[in-house]
Amino acid sequence: MPTLNISLSNGGLMQYNPRRNIQMARKMKTMDGNHAAAHASYAFTDVAAIFPITPSSVMAEATDEWATQGRLNMFGQTVQVTEMQSEAGAAGTVHGSLAAGALTTTYTASQGLLLMIPNLYKVAGERLPGVFNVSARALASHALSIFGDHSDVYACRQTGACMLCESSVQEVMDLTPVAHLSAIKGRLPFINFFDGFRTSHEIQKIETWDYEDLKEMTDFDAIQAWRDQCLNPNHPCQRGSAQNPDIFFQAREAINPYYDAMPAIVQEYMDKVNAKIGTDYKLFNYYGAEDAEKVIIAMGSVCDTIEETIDYLMAAGEKVGVVKVRLYRPFSAEALVAAIPETAKQITVLDRTKEPGALGEPLYLDVVAALKGTKFNDTPIFTGRYGLGSKDTTPAQIVAVYNNTEKQKFTIGINDDVTHLSLELGAPLVTTPAGTINCKFWGLGADGTVGANKNSIKIIGDNTDMYAQAYFDYDSKKSGGVTMSHLRFGKSPIKSTYLIHKANFVACHNPSYVRKYNMVQELVDGGTFLLNCPWDMEGLEKHLPGQVKKFIADHNIKFYVIDGIKIGKEIGLGGRINTVLQSAFFKLANIIPEEQAIELMKAAAKATYGRKGDAIVQMNYDAIDAGAKQVVEITVPESWKNAEDEDIIAKAVTGKRQDVVDFVNNIQHAVNAQEGNNLPVSAFKDYVDGTTPSGAAAFEKRGIAVDIPVWNPENCIQCNRCSYVCPHAVIRPVAMTEEEAAAAPEGTQTLPLTGMAGYKFSIVVSALDCTGCGSCVNVCPGKKGAKAIAMANMEANAGCQAAFDYAVELPAKADVVAKFKENTVKGSQFKQPLLEFSGACAGCGETPYAKLITQLFGDRMYIANATGCSSIWGNSSPSTPYTVNAKGQGPAWSNSLFEDNAEFGYGMLLAQNAIRDGLKAKVEALVAGDAPADVKEAGQEWLDTYTVGATNGTATDKLIAALEACGCDKAQDILKNKDYLGKKSQWIFGGDGWAYDIGFGGVDHVLASGKDINIMVFDTEVYSNTGGQASKSTQPGAVAQFAAGGKEVKKKDMASIAMSYGYVYVAQIAMGADYNQTVKALAEAEAYPGPSLIIAYAPCINHGIKKGMSKAQTEEELAVKSGYWHLFRFNPAAESKFSLDSKAPTEDLMEFLNGEVRYNSLKRANPARAEKLFAKNAECNKERYEYLNKLITLYGTEK
Repeated sequence: MPTLNISLSNGGLMQYNPRRNIQMARKMKTMDGNHAAAHASYAFTDVAAIFPITPSSVMAEATDEWATQGRLNMFGQTVQVTEMQSEAGAAGTVHGSLAAGALTTTYTASQGLLLMIPNLYKVAGERLPGVFNVSARALASHALSIFGDHSDVYACRQTGACMLCESSVQEVMDLTPVAHLSAIKGRLPFINFFDGFRTSHEIQKIETWDYEDLKEMTDFDAIQAWRDQCLNPNHPCQRGSAQNPDIFFQAREAINPYYDAMPAIVQEYMDKVNAKIGTDYKLFNYYGAEDAEKVIIAMGSVCDTIEETIDYLMAAGEKVGVVKVRLYRPFSAEALVAAIPETAKQITVLDRTKEPGALGEPLYLDVVAALKGTKFNDTPIFTGRYGLGSKDTTPAQIVAVYNNTEKQKFTIGINDDVTHLSLELGAPLVTTPAGTINCKFWGLGADGTVGANKNSIKIIGDNTDMYAQAYFDYDSKKSGGVTMSHLRFGKSPIKSTYLIHKANFVACHNPSYVRKYNMVQELVDGGTFLLNCPWDMEGLEKHLPGQVKKFIADHNIKFYVIDGIKIGKEIGLGGRINTVLQSAFFKLANIIPEEQAIELMKAAAKATYGRKGDAIVQMNYDAIDAGAKQVVEITVPESWKNAEDEDIIAKAVTGKRQDVVDFVNNIQHAVNAQEGNNLPVSAFKDYVDGTTPSGAAAFEKRGIAVDIPVWNPENCIQCNRCSYVCPHAVIRPVAMTEEEAAAAPEGTQTLPLTGMAGYKFSIVVSALDCTGCGSCVNVCPGKKGAKAIAMANMEANAGCQAAFDYAVELPAKADVVAKFKENTVKGSQFKQPLLEFSGACAGCGETPYAKLITQLFGDRMYIANATGCSSIWGNSSPSTPYTVNAKGQGPAWSNSLFEDNAEFGYGMLLAQNAIRDGLKAKVEALVAGDAPADVKEAGQEWLDTYTVGATNGTATDKLIAALEACGCDKAQDILKNKDYLGKKSQWIFGGDGWAYDIGFGGVDHVLASGKDINIMVFDTEVYSNTGGQASKSTQPGAVAQFAAGGKEVKKKDMASIAMSYGYVYVAQIAMGADYNQTVKALAEAEAYPGPSLIIAYAPCINHGIKKGMSKAQTEEELAVKSGYWHLFRFNPAAESKFSLDSKAPTEDLMEFLNGEVRYNSLKRANPARAEKLFAKNAECNKERYEYLNKLITLYGTEK
């Protein structure tokens, strides 16, 4: 690898080269930062205590997988991996394991790291050599951000943990051992951190450690000396005493020498690393001109961008440099001063966090303190914030930092038109090394684009002499959202830690995107554009915007198309077009000879999909062959040079609710067009506290489905099941009067509404909101075997949107709901869903339950939502799917954190009770006093229904009307809080990871409170949002992250725990197994005047259902019929308290297990273990059913 060396006339180059003076050859491998950290830390680890959190979960998953596969650490053992119930639990386990003498590691980020802070103090205070590997991430404040900055690690700077930072994937590999080695010798814990996503998920071709080399650097005497002092009954001691004021202070100060010694220890191990691999790592590394006048001090991935910018500026004669902070705690002022060139005339510190109210951010304050009284005492020190929440930081922004001489405090990467802190940027720069190939792929979430590109970059990296980099950019949808894959490869090392905006190759994997995003315009002249679409030349003329045609023609773009959807359908892959498009890319890019590329792609496909079975592997082989053969080059017409621009940004909307209209026009349109980075700070002045208006999702109209449901009235029995199960509320039954039906848009089909003369019935579909899952078709009973709904091409049937748009504006039909009863399958679907068009996956098993709850109680609901899938599809900016009715009423939704959701919802309830109880006293005084008769009558009715939500709403309306008519002072006093008069319905939503694990203590406490509160658990049996880790809900034999060898222990019986209180309503439901039981249980739970717990079985894409997510409801049915899941209700208010609603198993449990990859993959990988664990699964579920049958007898006789 060549040494970077730029010859300058105005001075030399003071530089370090991470690959200089190579002393030993290391294996090159393509991996991301998480795997690099896991590989290095595994060597030093006896025990790993883990809990999933994005973006660090991958480190723990890799550790678990390697231990399951039998990988040995440098002590000749596999790592003992244990998943805890929370990060706080993981930290406690780390503490205990270290106290007892095992070298222990954990992996975390963000809120998870904050939950570890109490134990960090303890581990540091007791001088225990643990390592906390952190992919640094933003902390939730006004909103959740799962993306990277340094807020979390800075929050730990006072704990006593040493802190080591890496800037790139290679540095993570190189320096993670330094954290472990220094912790061992210096007897202090380390937080070893790097940037979440930008480094944790960036894939690079790097050199890797051999464990024997790490072993050679390890001080085994230090390990033994430490272990000899650990807790052991053979030489007992006591730790963790309580100390009084007389000695606590002195004992605290006694630890100082160990911190004083640590910088030298870290440098010692950096030197050992340097000696082995030819690097020049220091506590602070300088890069740039040796006579630099302007110096930036920073840490993390931005340093690579700064280095790349320095190369560019120095070539133009600029005197600039950067000091890269590696050891942040203990902070060595001496080492910092030594790293800064004496010629520095201005120092700028960049911080990737915001500390409101502080004089400056942490690194800046440290630098100011460190340089006080040194030769840089009078050197101006500027401070800037950058990159919060993974905001991209580009070379142009770094140039602005170097050029800034006026703003002592500033921001980069945003336009701050409120406090005017942002720096003006110059033109975008191209600073990547010459010969670097830049590729960008626009995909649809869950179409496999990201996975294919991960394979592609590894194929290139591991099978050529090129360097390779990949980074993946997502929107906030669970799946079905936009994904952007950024791939770079070339002959020189790649340090471009920012997104691609000038590409040699652009692929669009979803044809709807060409009218949504400016993607072709990012191509360089002569670049290649690959479009996945079903269009021939006539279709291209019709669908491509004028500016796209003109750009292709004017810039000599090589244009290719392929119909990946058609190929995928023919092969049997459905919407998973990844391998088709991957094959087309390799053919067009010509990086590797076509035959070799196909061979390598097939090997990658086998490795990726082998656990799903031979049939899936063969389908992917066929897709690879087809992709290479069926790509078509388009001859660009000369006429395209004259094409006129078209407006592809969504048009301004209008509507009755100005708040949501303003949000959509000012925020949503820009964000959805991938232009959110250009929004100024002032655009958020009305949303500074994170509040956004309900119902914004209805304006998105993404049009992502290939096929949508089309209704055939002739076969319809008006059961409304299609609407009942729709995850996105895009298919709805409508009752219209004769006049409304006559005025409906052309093409609207109707039937006479069965059982109600004078009404017409119609099924309407929002074509542009549908995700094309097909769940509605799956459940449609039709007539005589002929279904009333069929999936058909969206483009050909998009005209149905007009009927939908018309129907949803029609007045609600209370008489129709009353006729069919709102607590029935059919009747409930005539009520407006107040959850619509969410970002949930196509076929989602969770949203049909949530949507139904909003139809039943949404106009008076509070929802406290645990962080997880349901919070992400429930409110990911700029989409707000919870909406309002014609009166403006709807669910009041909020998310606090992951661990505290039950308590958060409980707090909401207490607030309501406090305010309502005060109002109740005032109403009672009015009724008892000399108020007018109508006020007394209305007041008494309100008091009589005070605790009954179903009837108190009407009574509240009457009371408000009477009070407004009265107008007296007492009435006016009550009316000030009239929004609190009605009995609300308090709900707490969350998944099994929350309810069974991290939030269980809160769930238990809230249920035990006896208060009228409802807890809804969407039970997917895994941590769905973080990638499918095992929870206490996971059943035996299931393969999940952190349970790579199949879960060994039985599922936690949370329902029985709740039932043991005797006064908690408990139900277990599965919509697809019994539609009626589901709605009945929800209605009973809400009506019960005490705590309720509903546990709903929710199929998930993490299950790997072989039939596909279109069969999610069928999978629920099979789960119940096979005895895998049971339906029951425990109602303390009922005469017979317990009802077992599912029958004895009639289907084969093994057939159910084999139908899901989470089980079948274990059978393929380890048949003997699968047989044992599947038998345990069957036995556990058999015992459970027998136990539930006993409850019938136990509770059946109670009166």
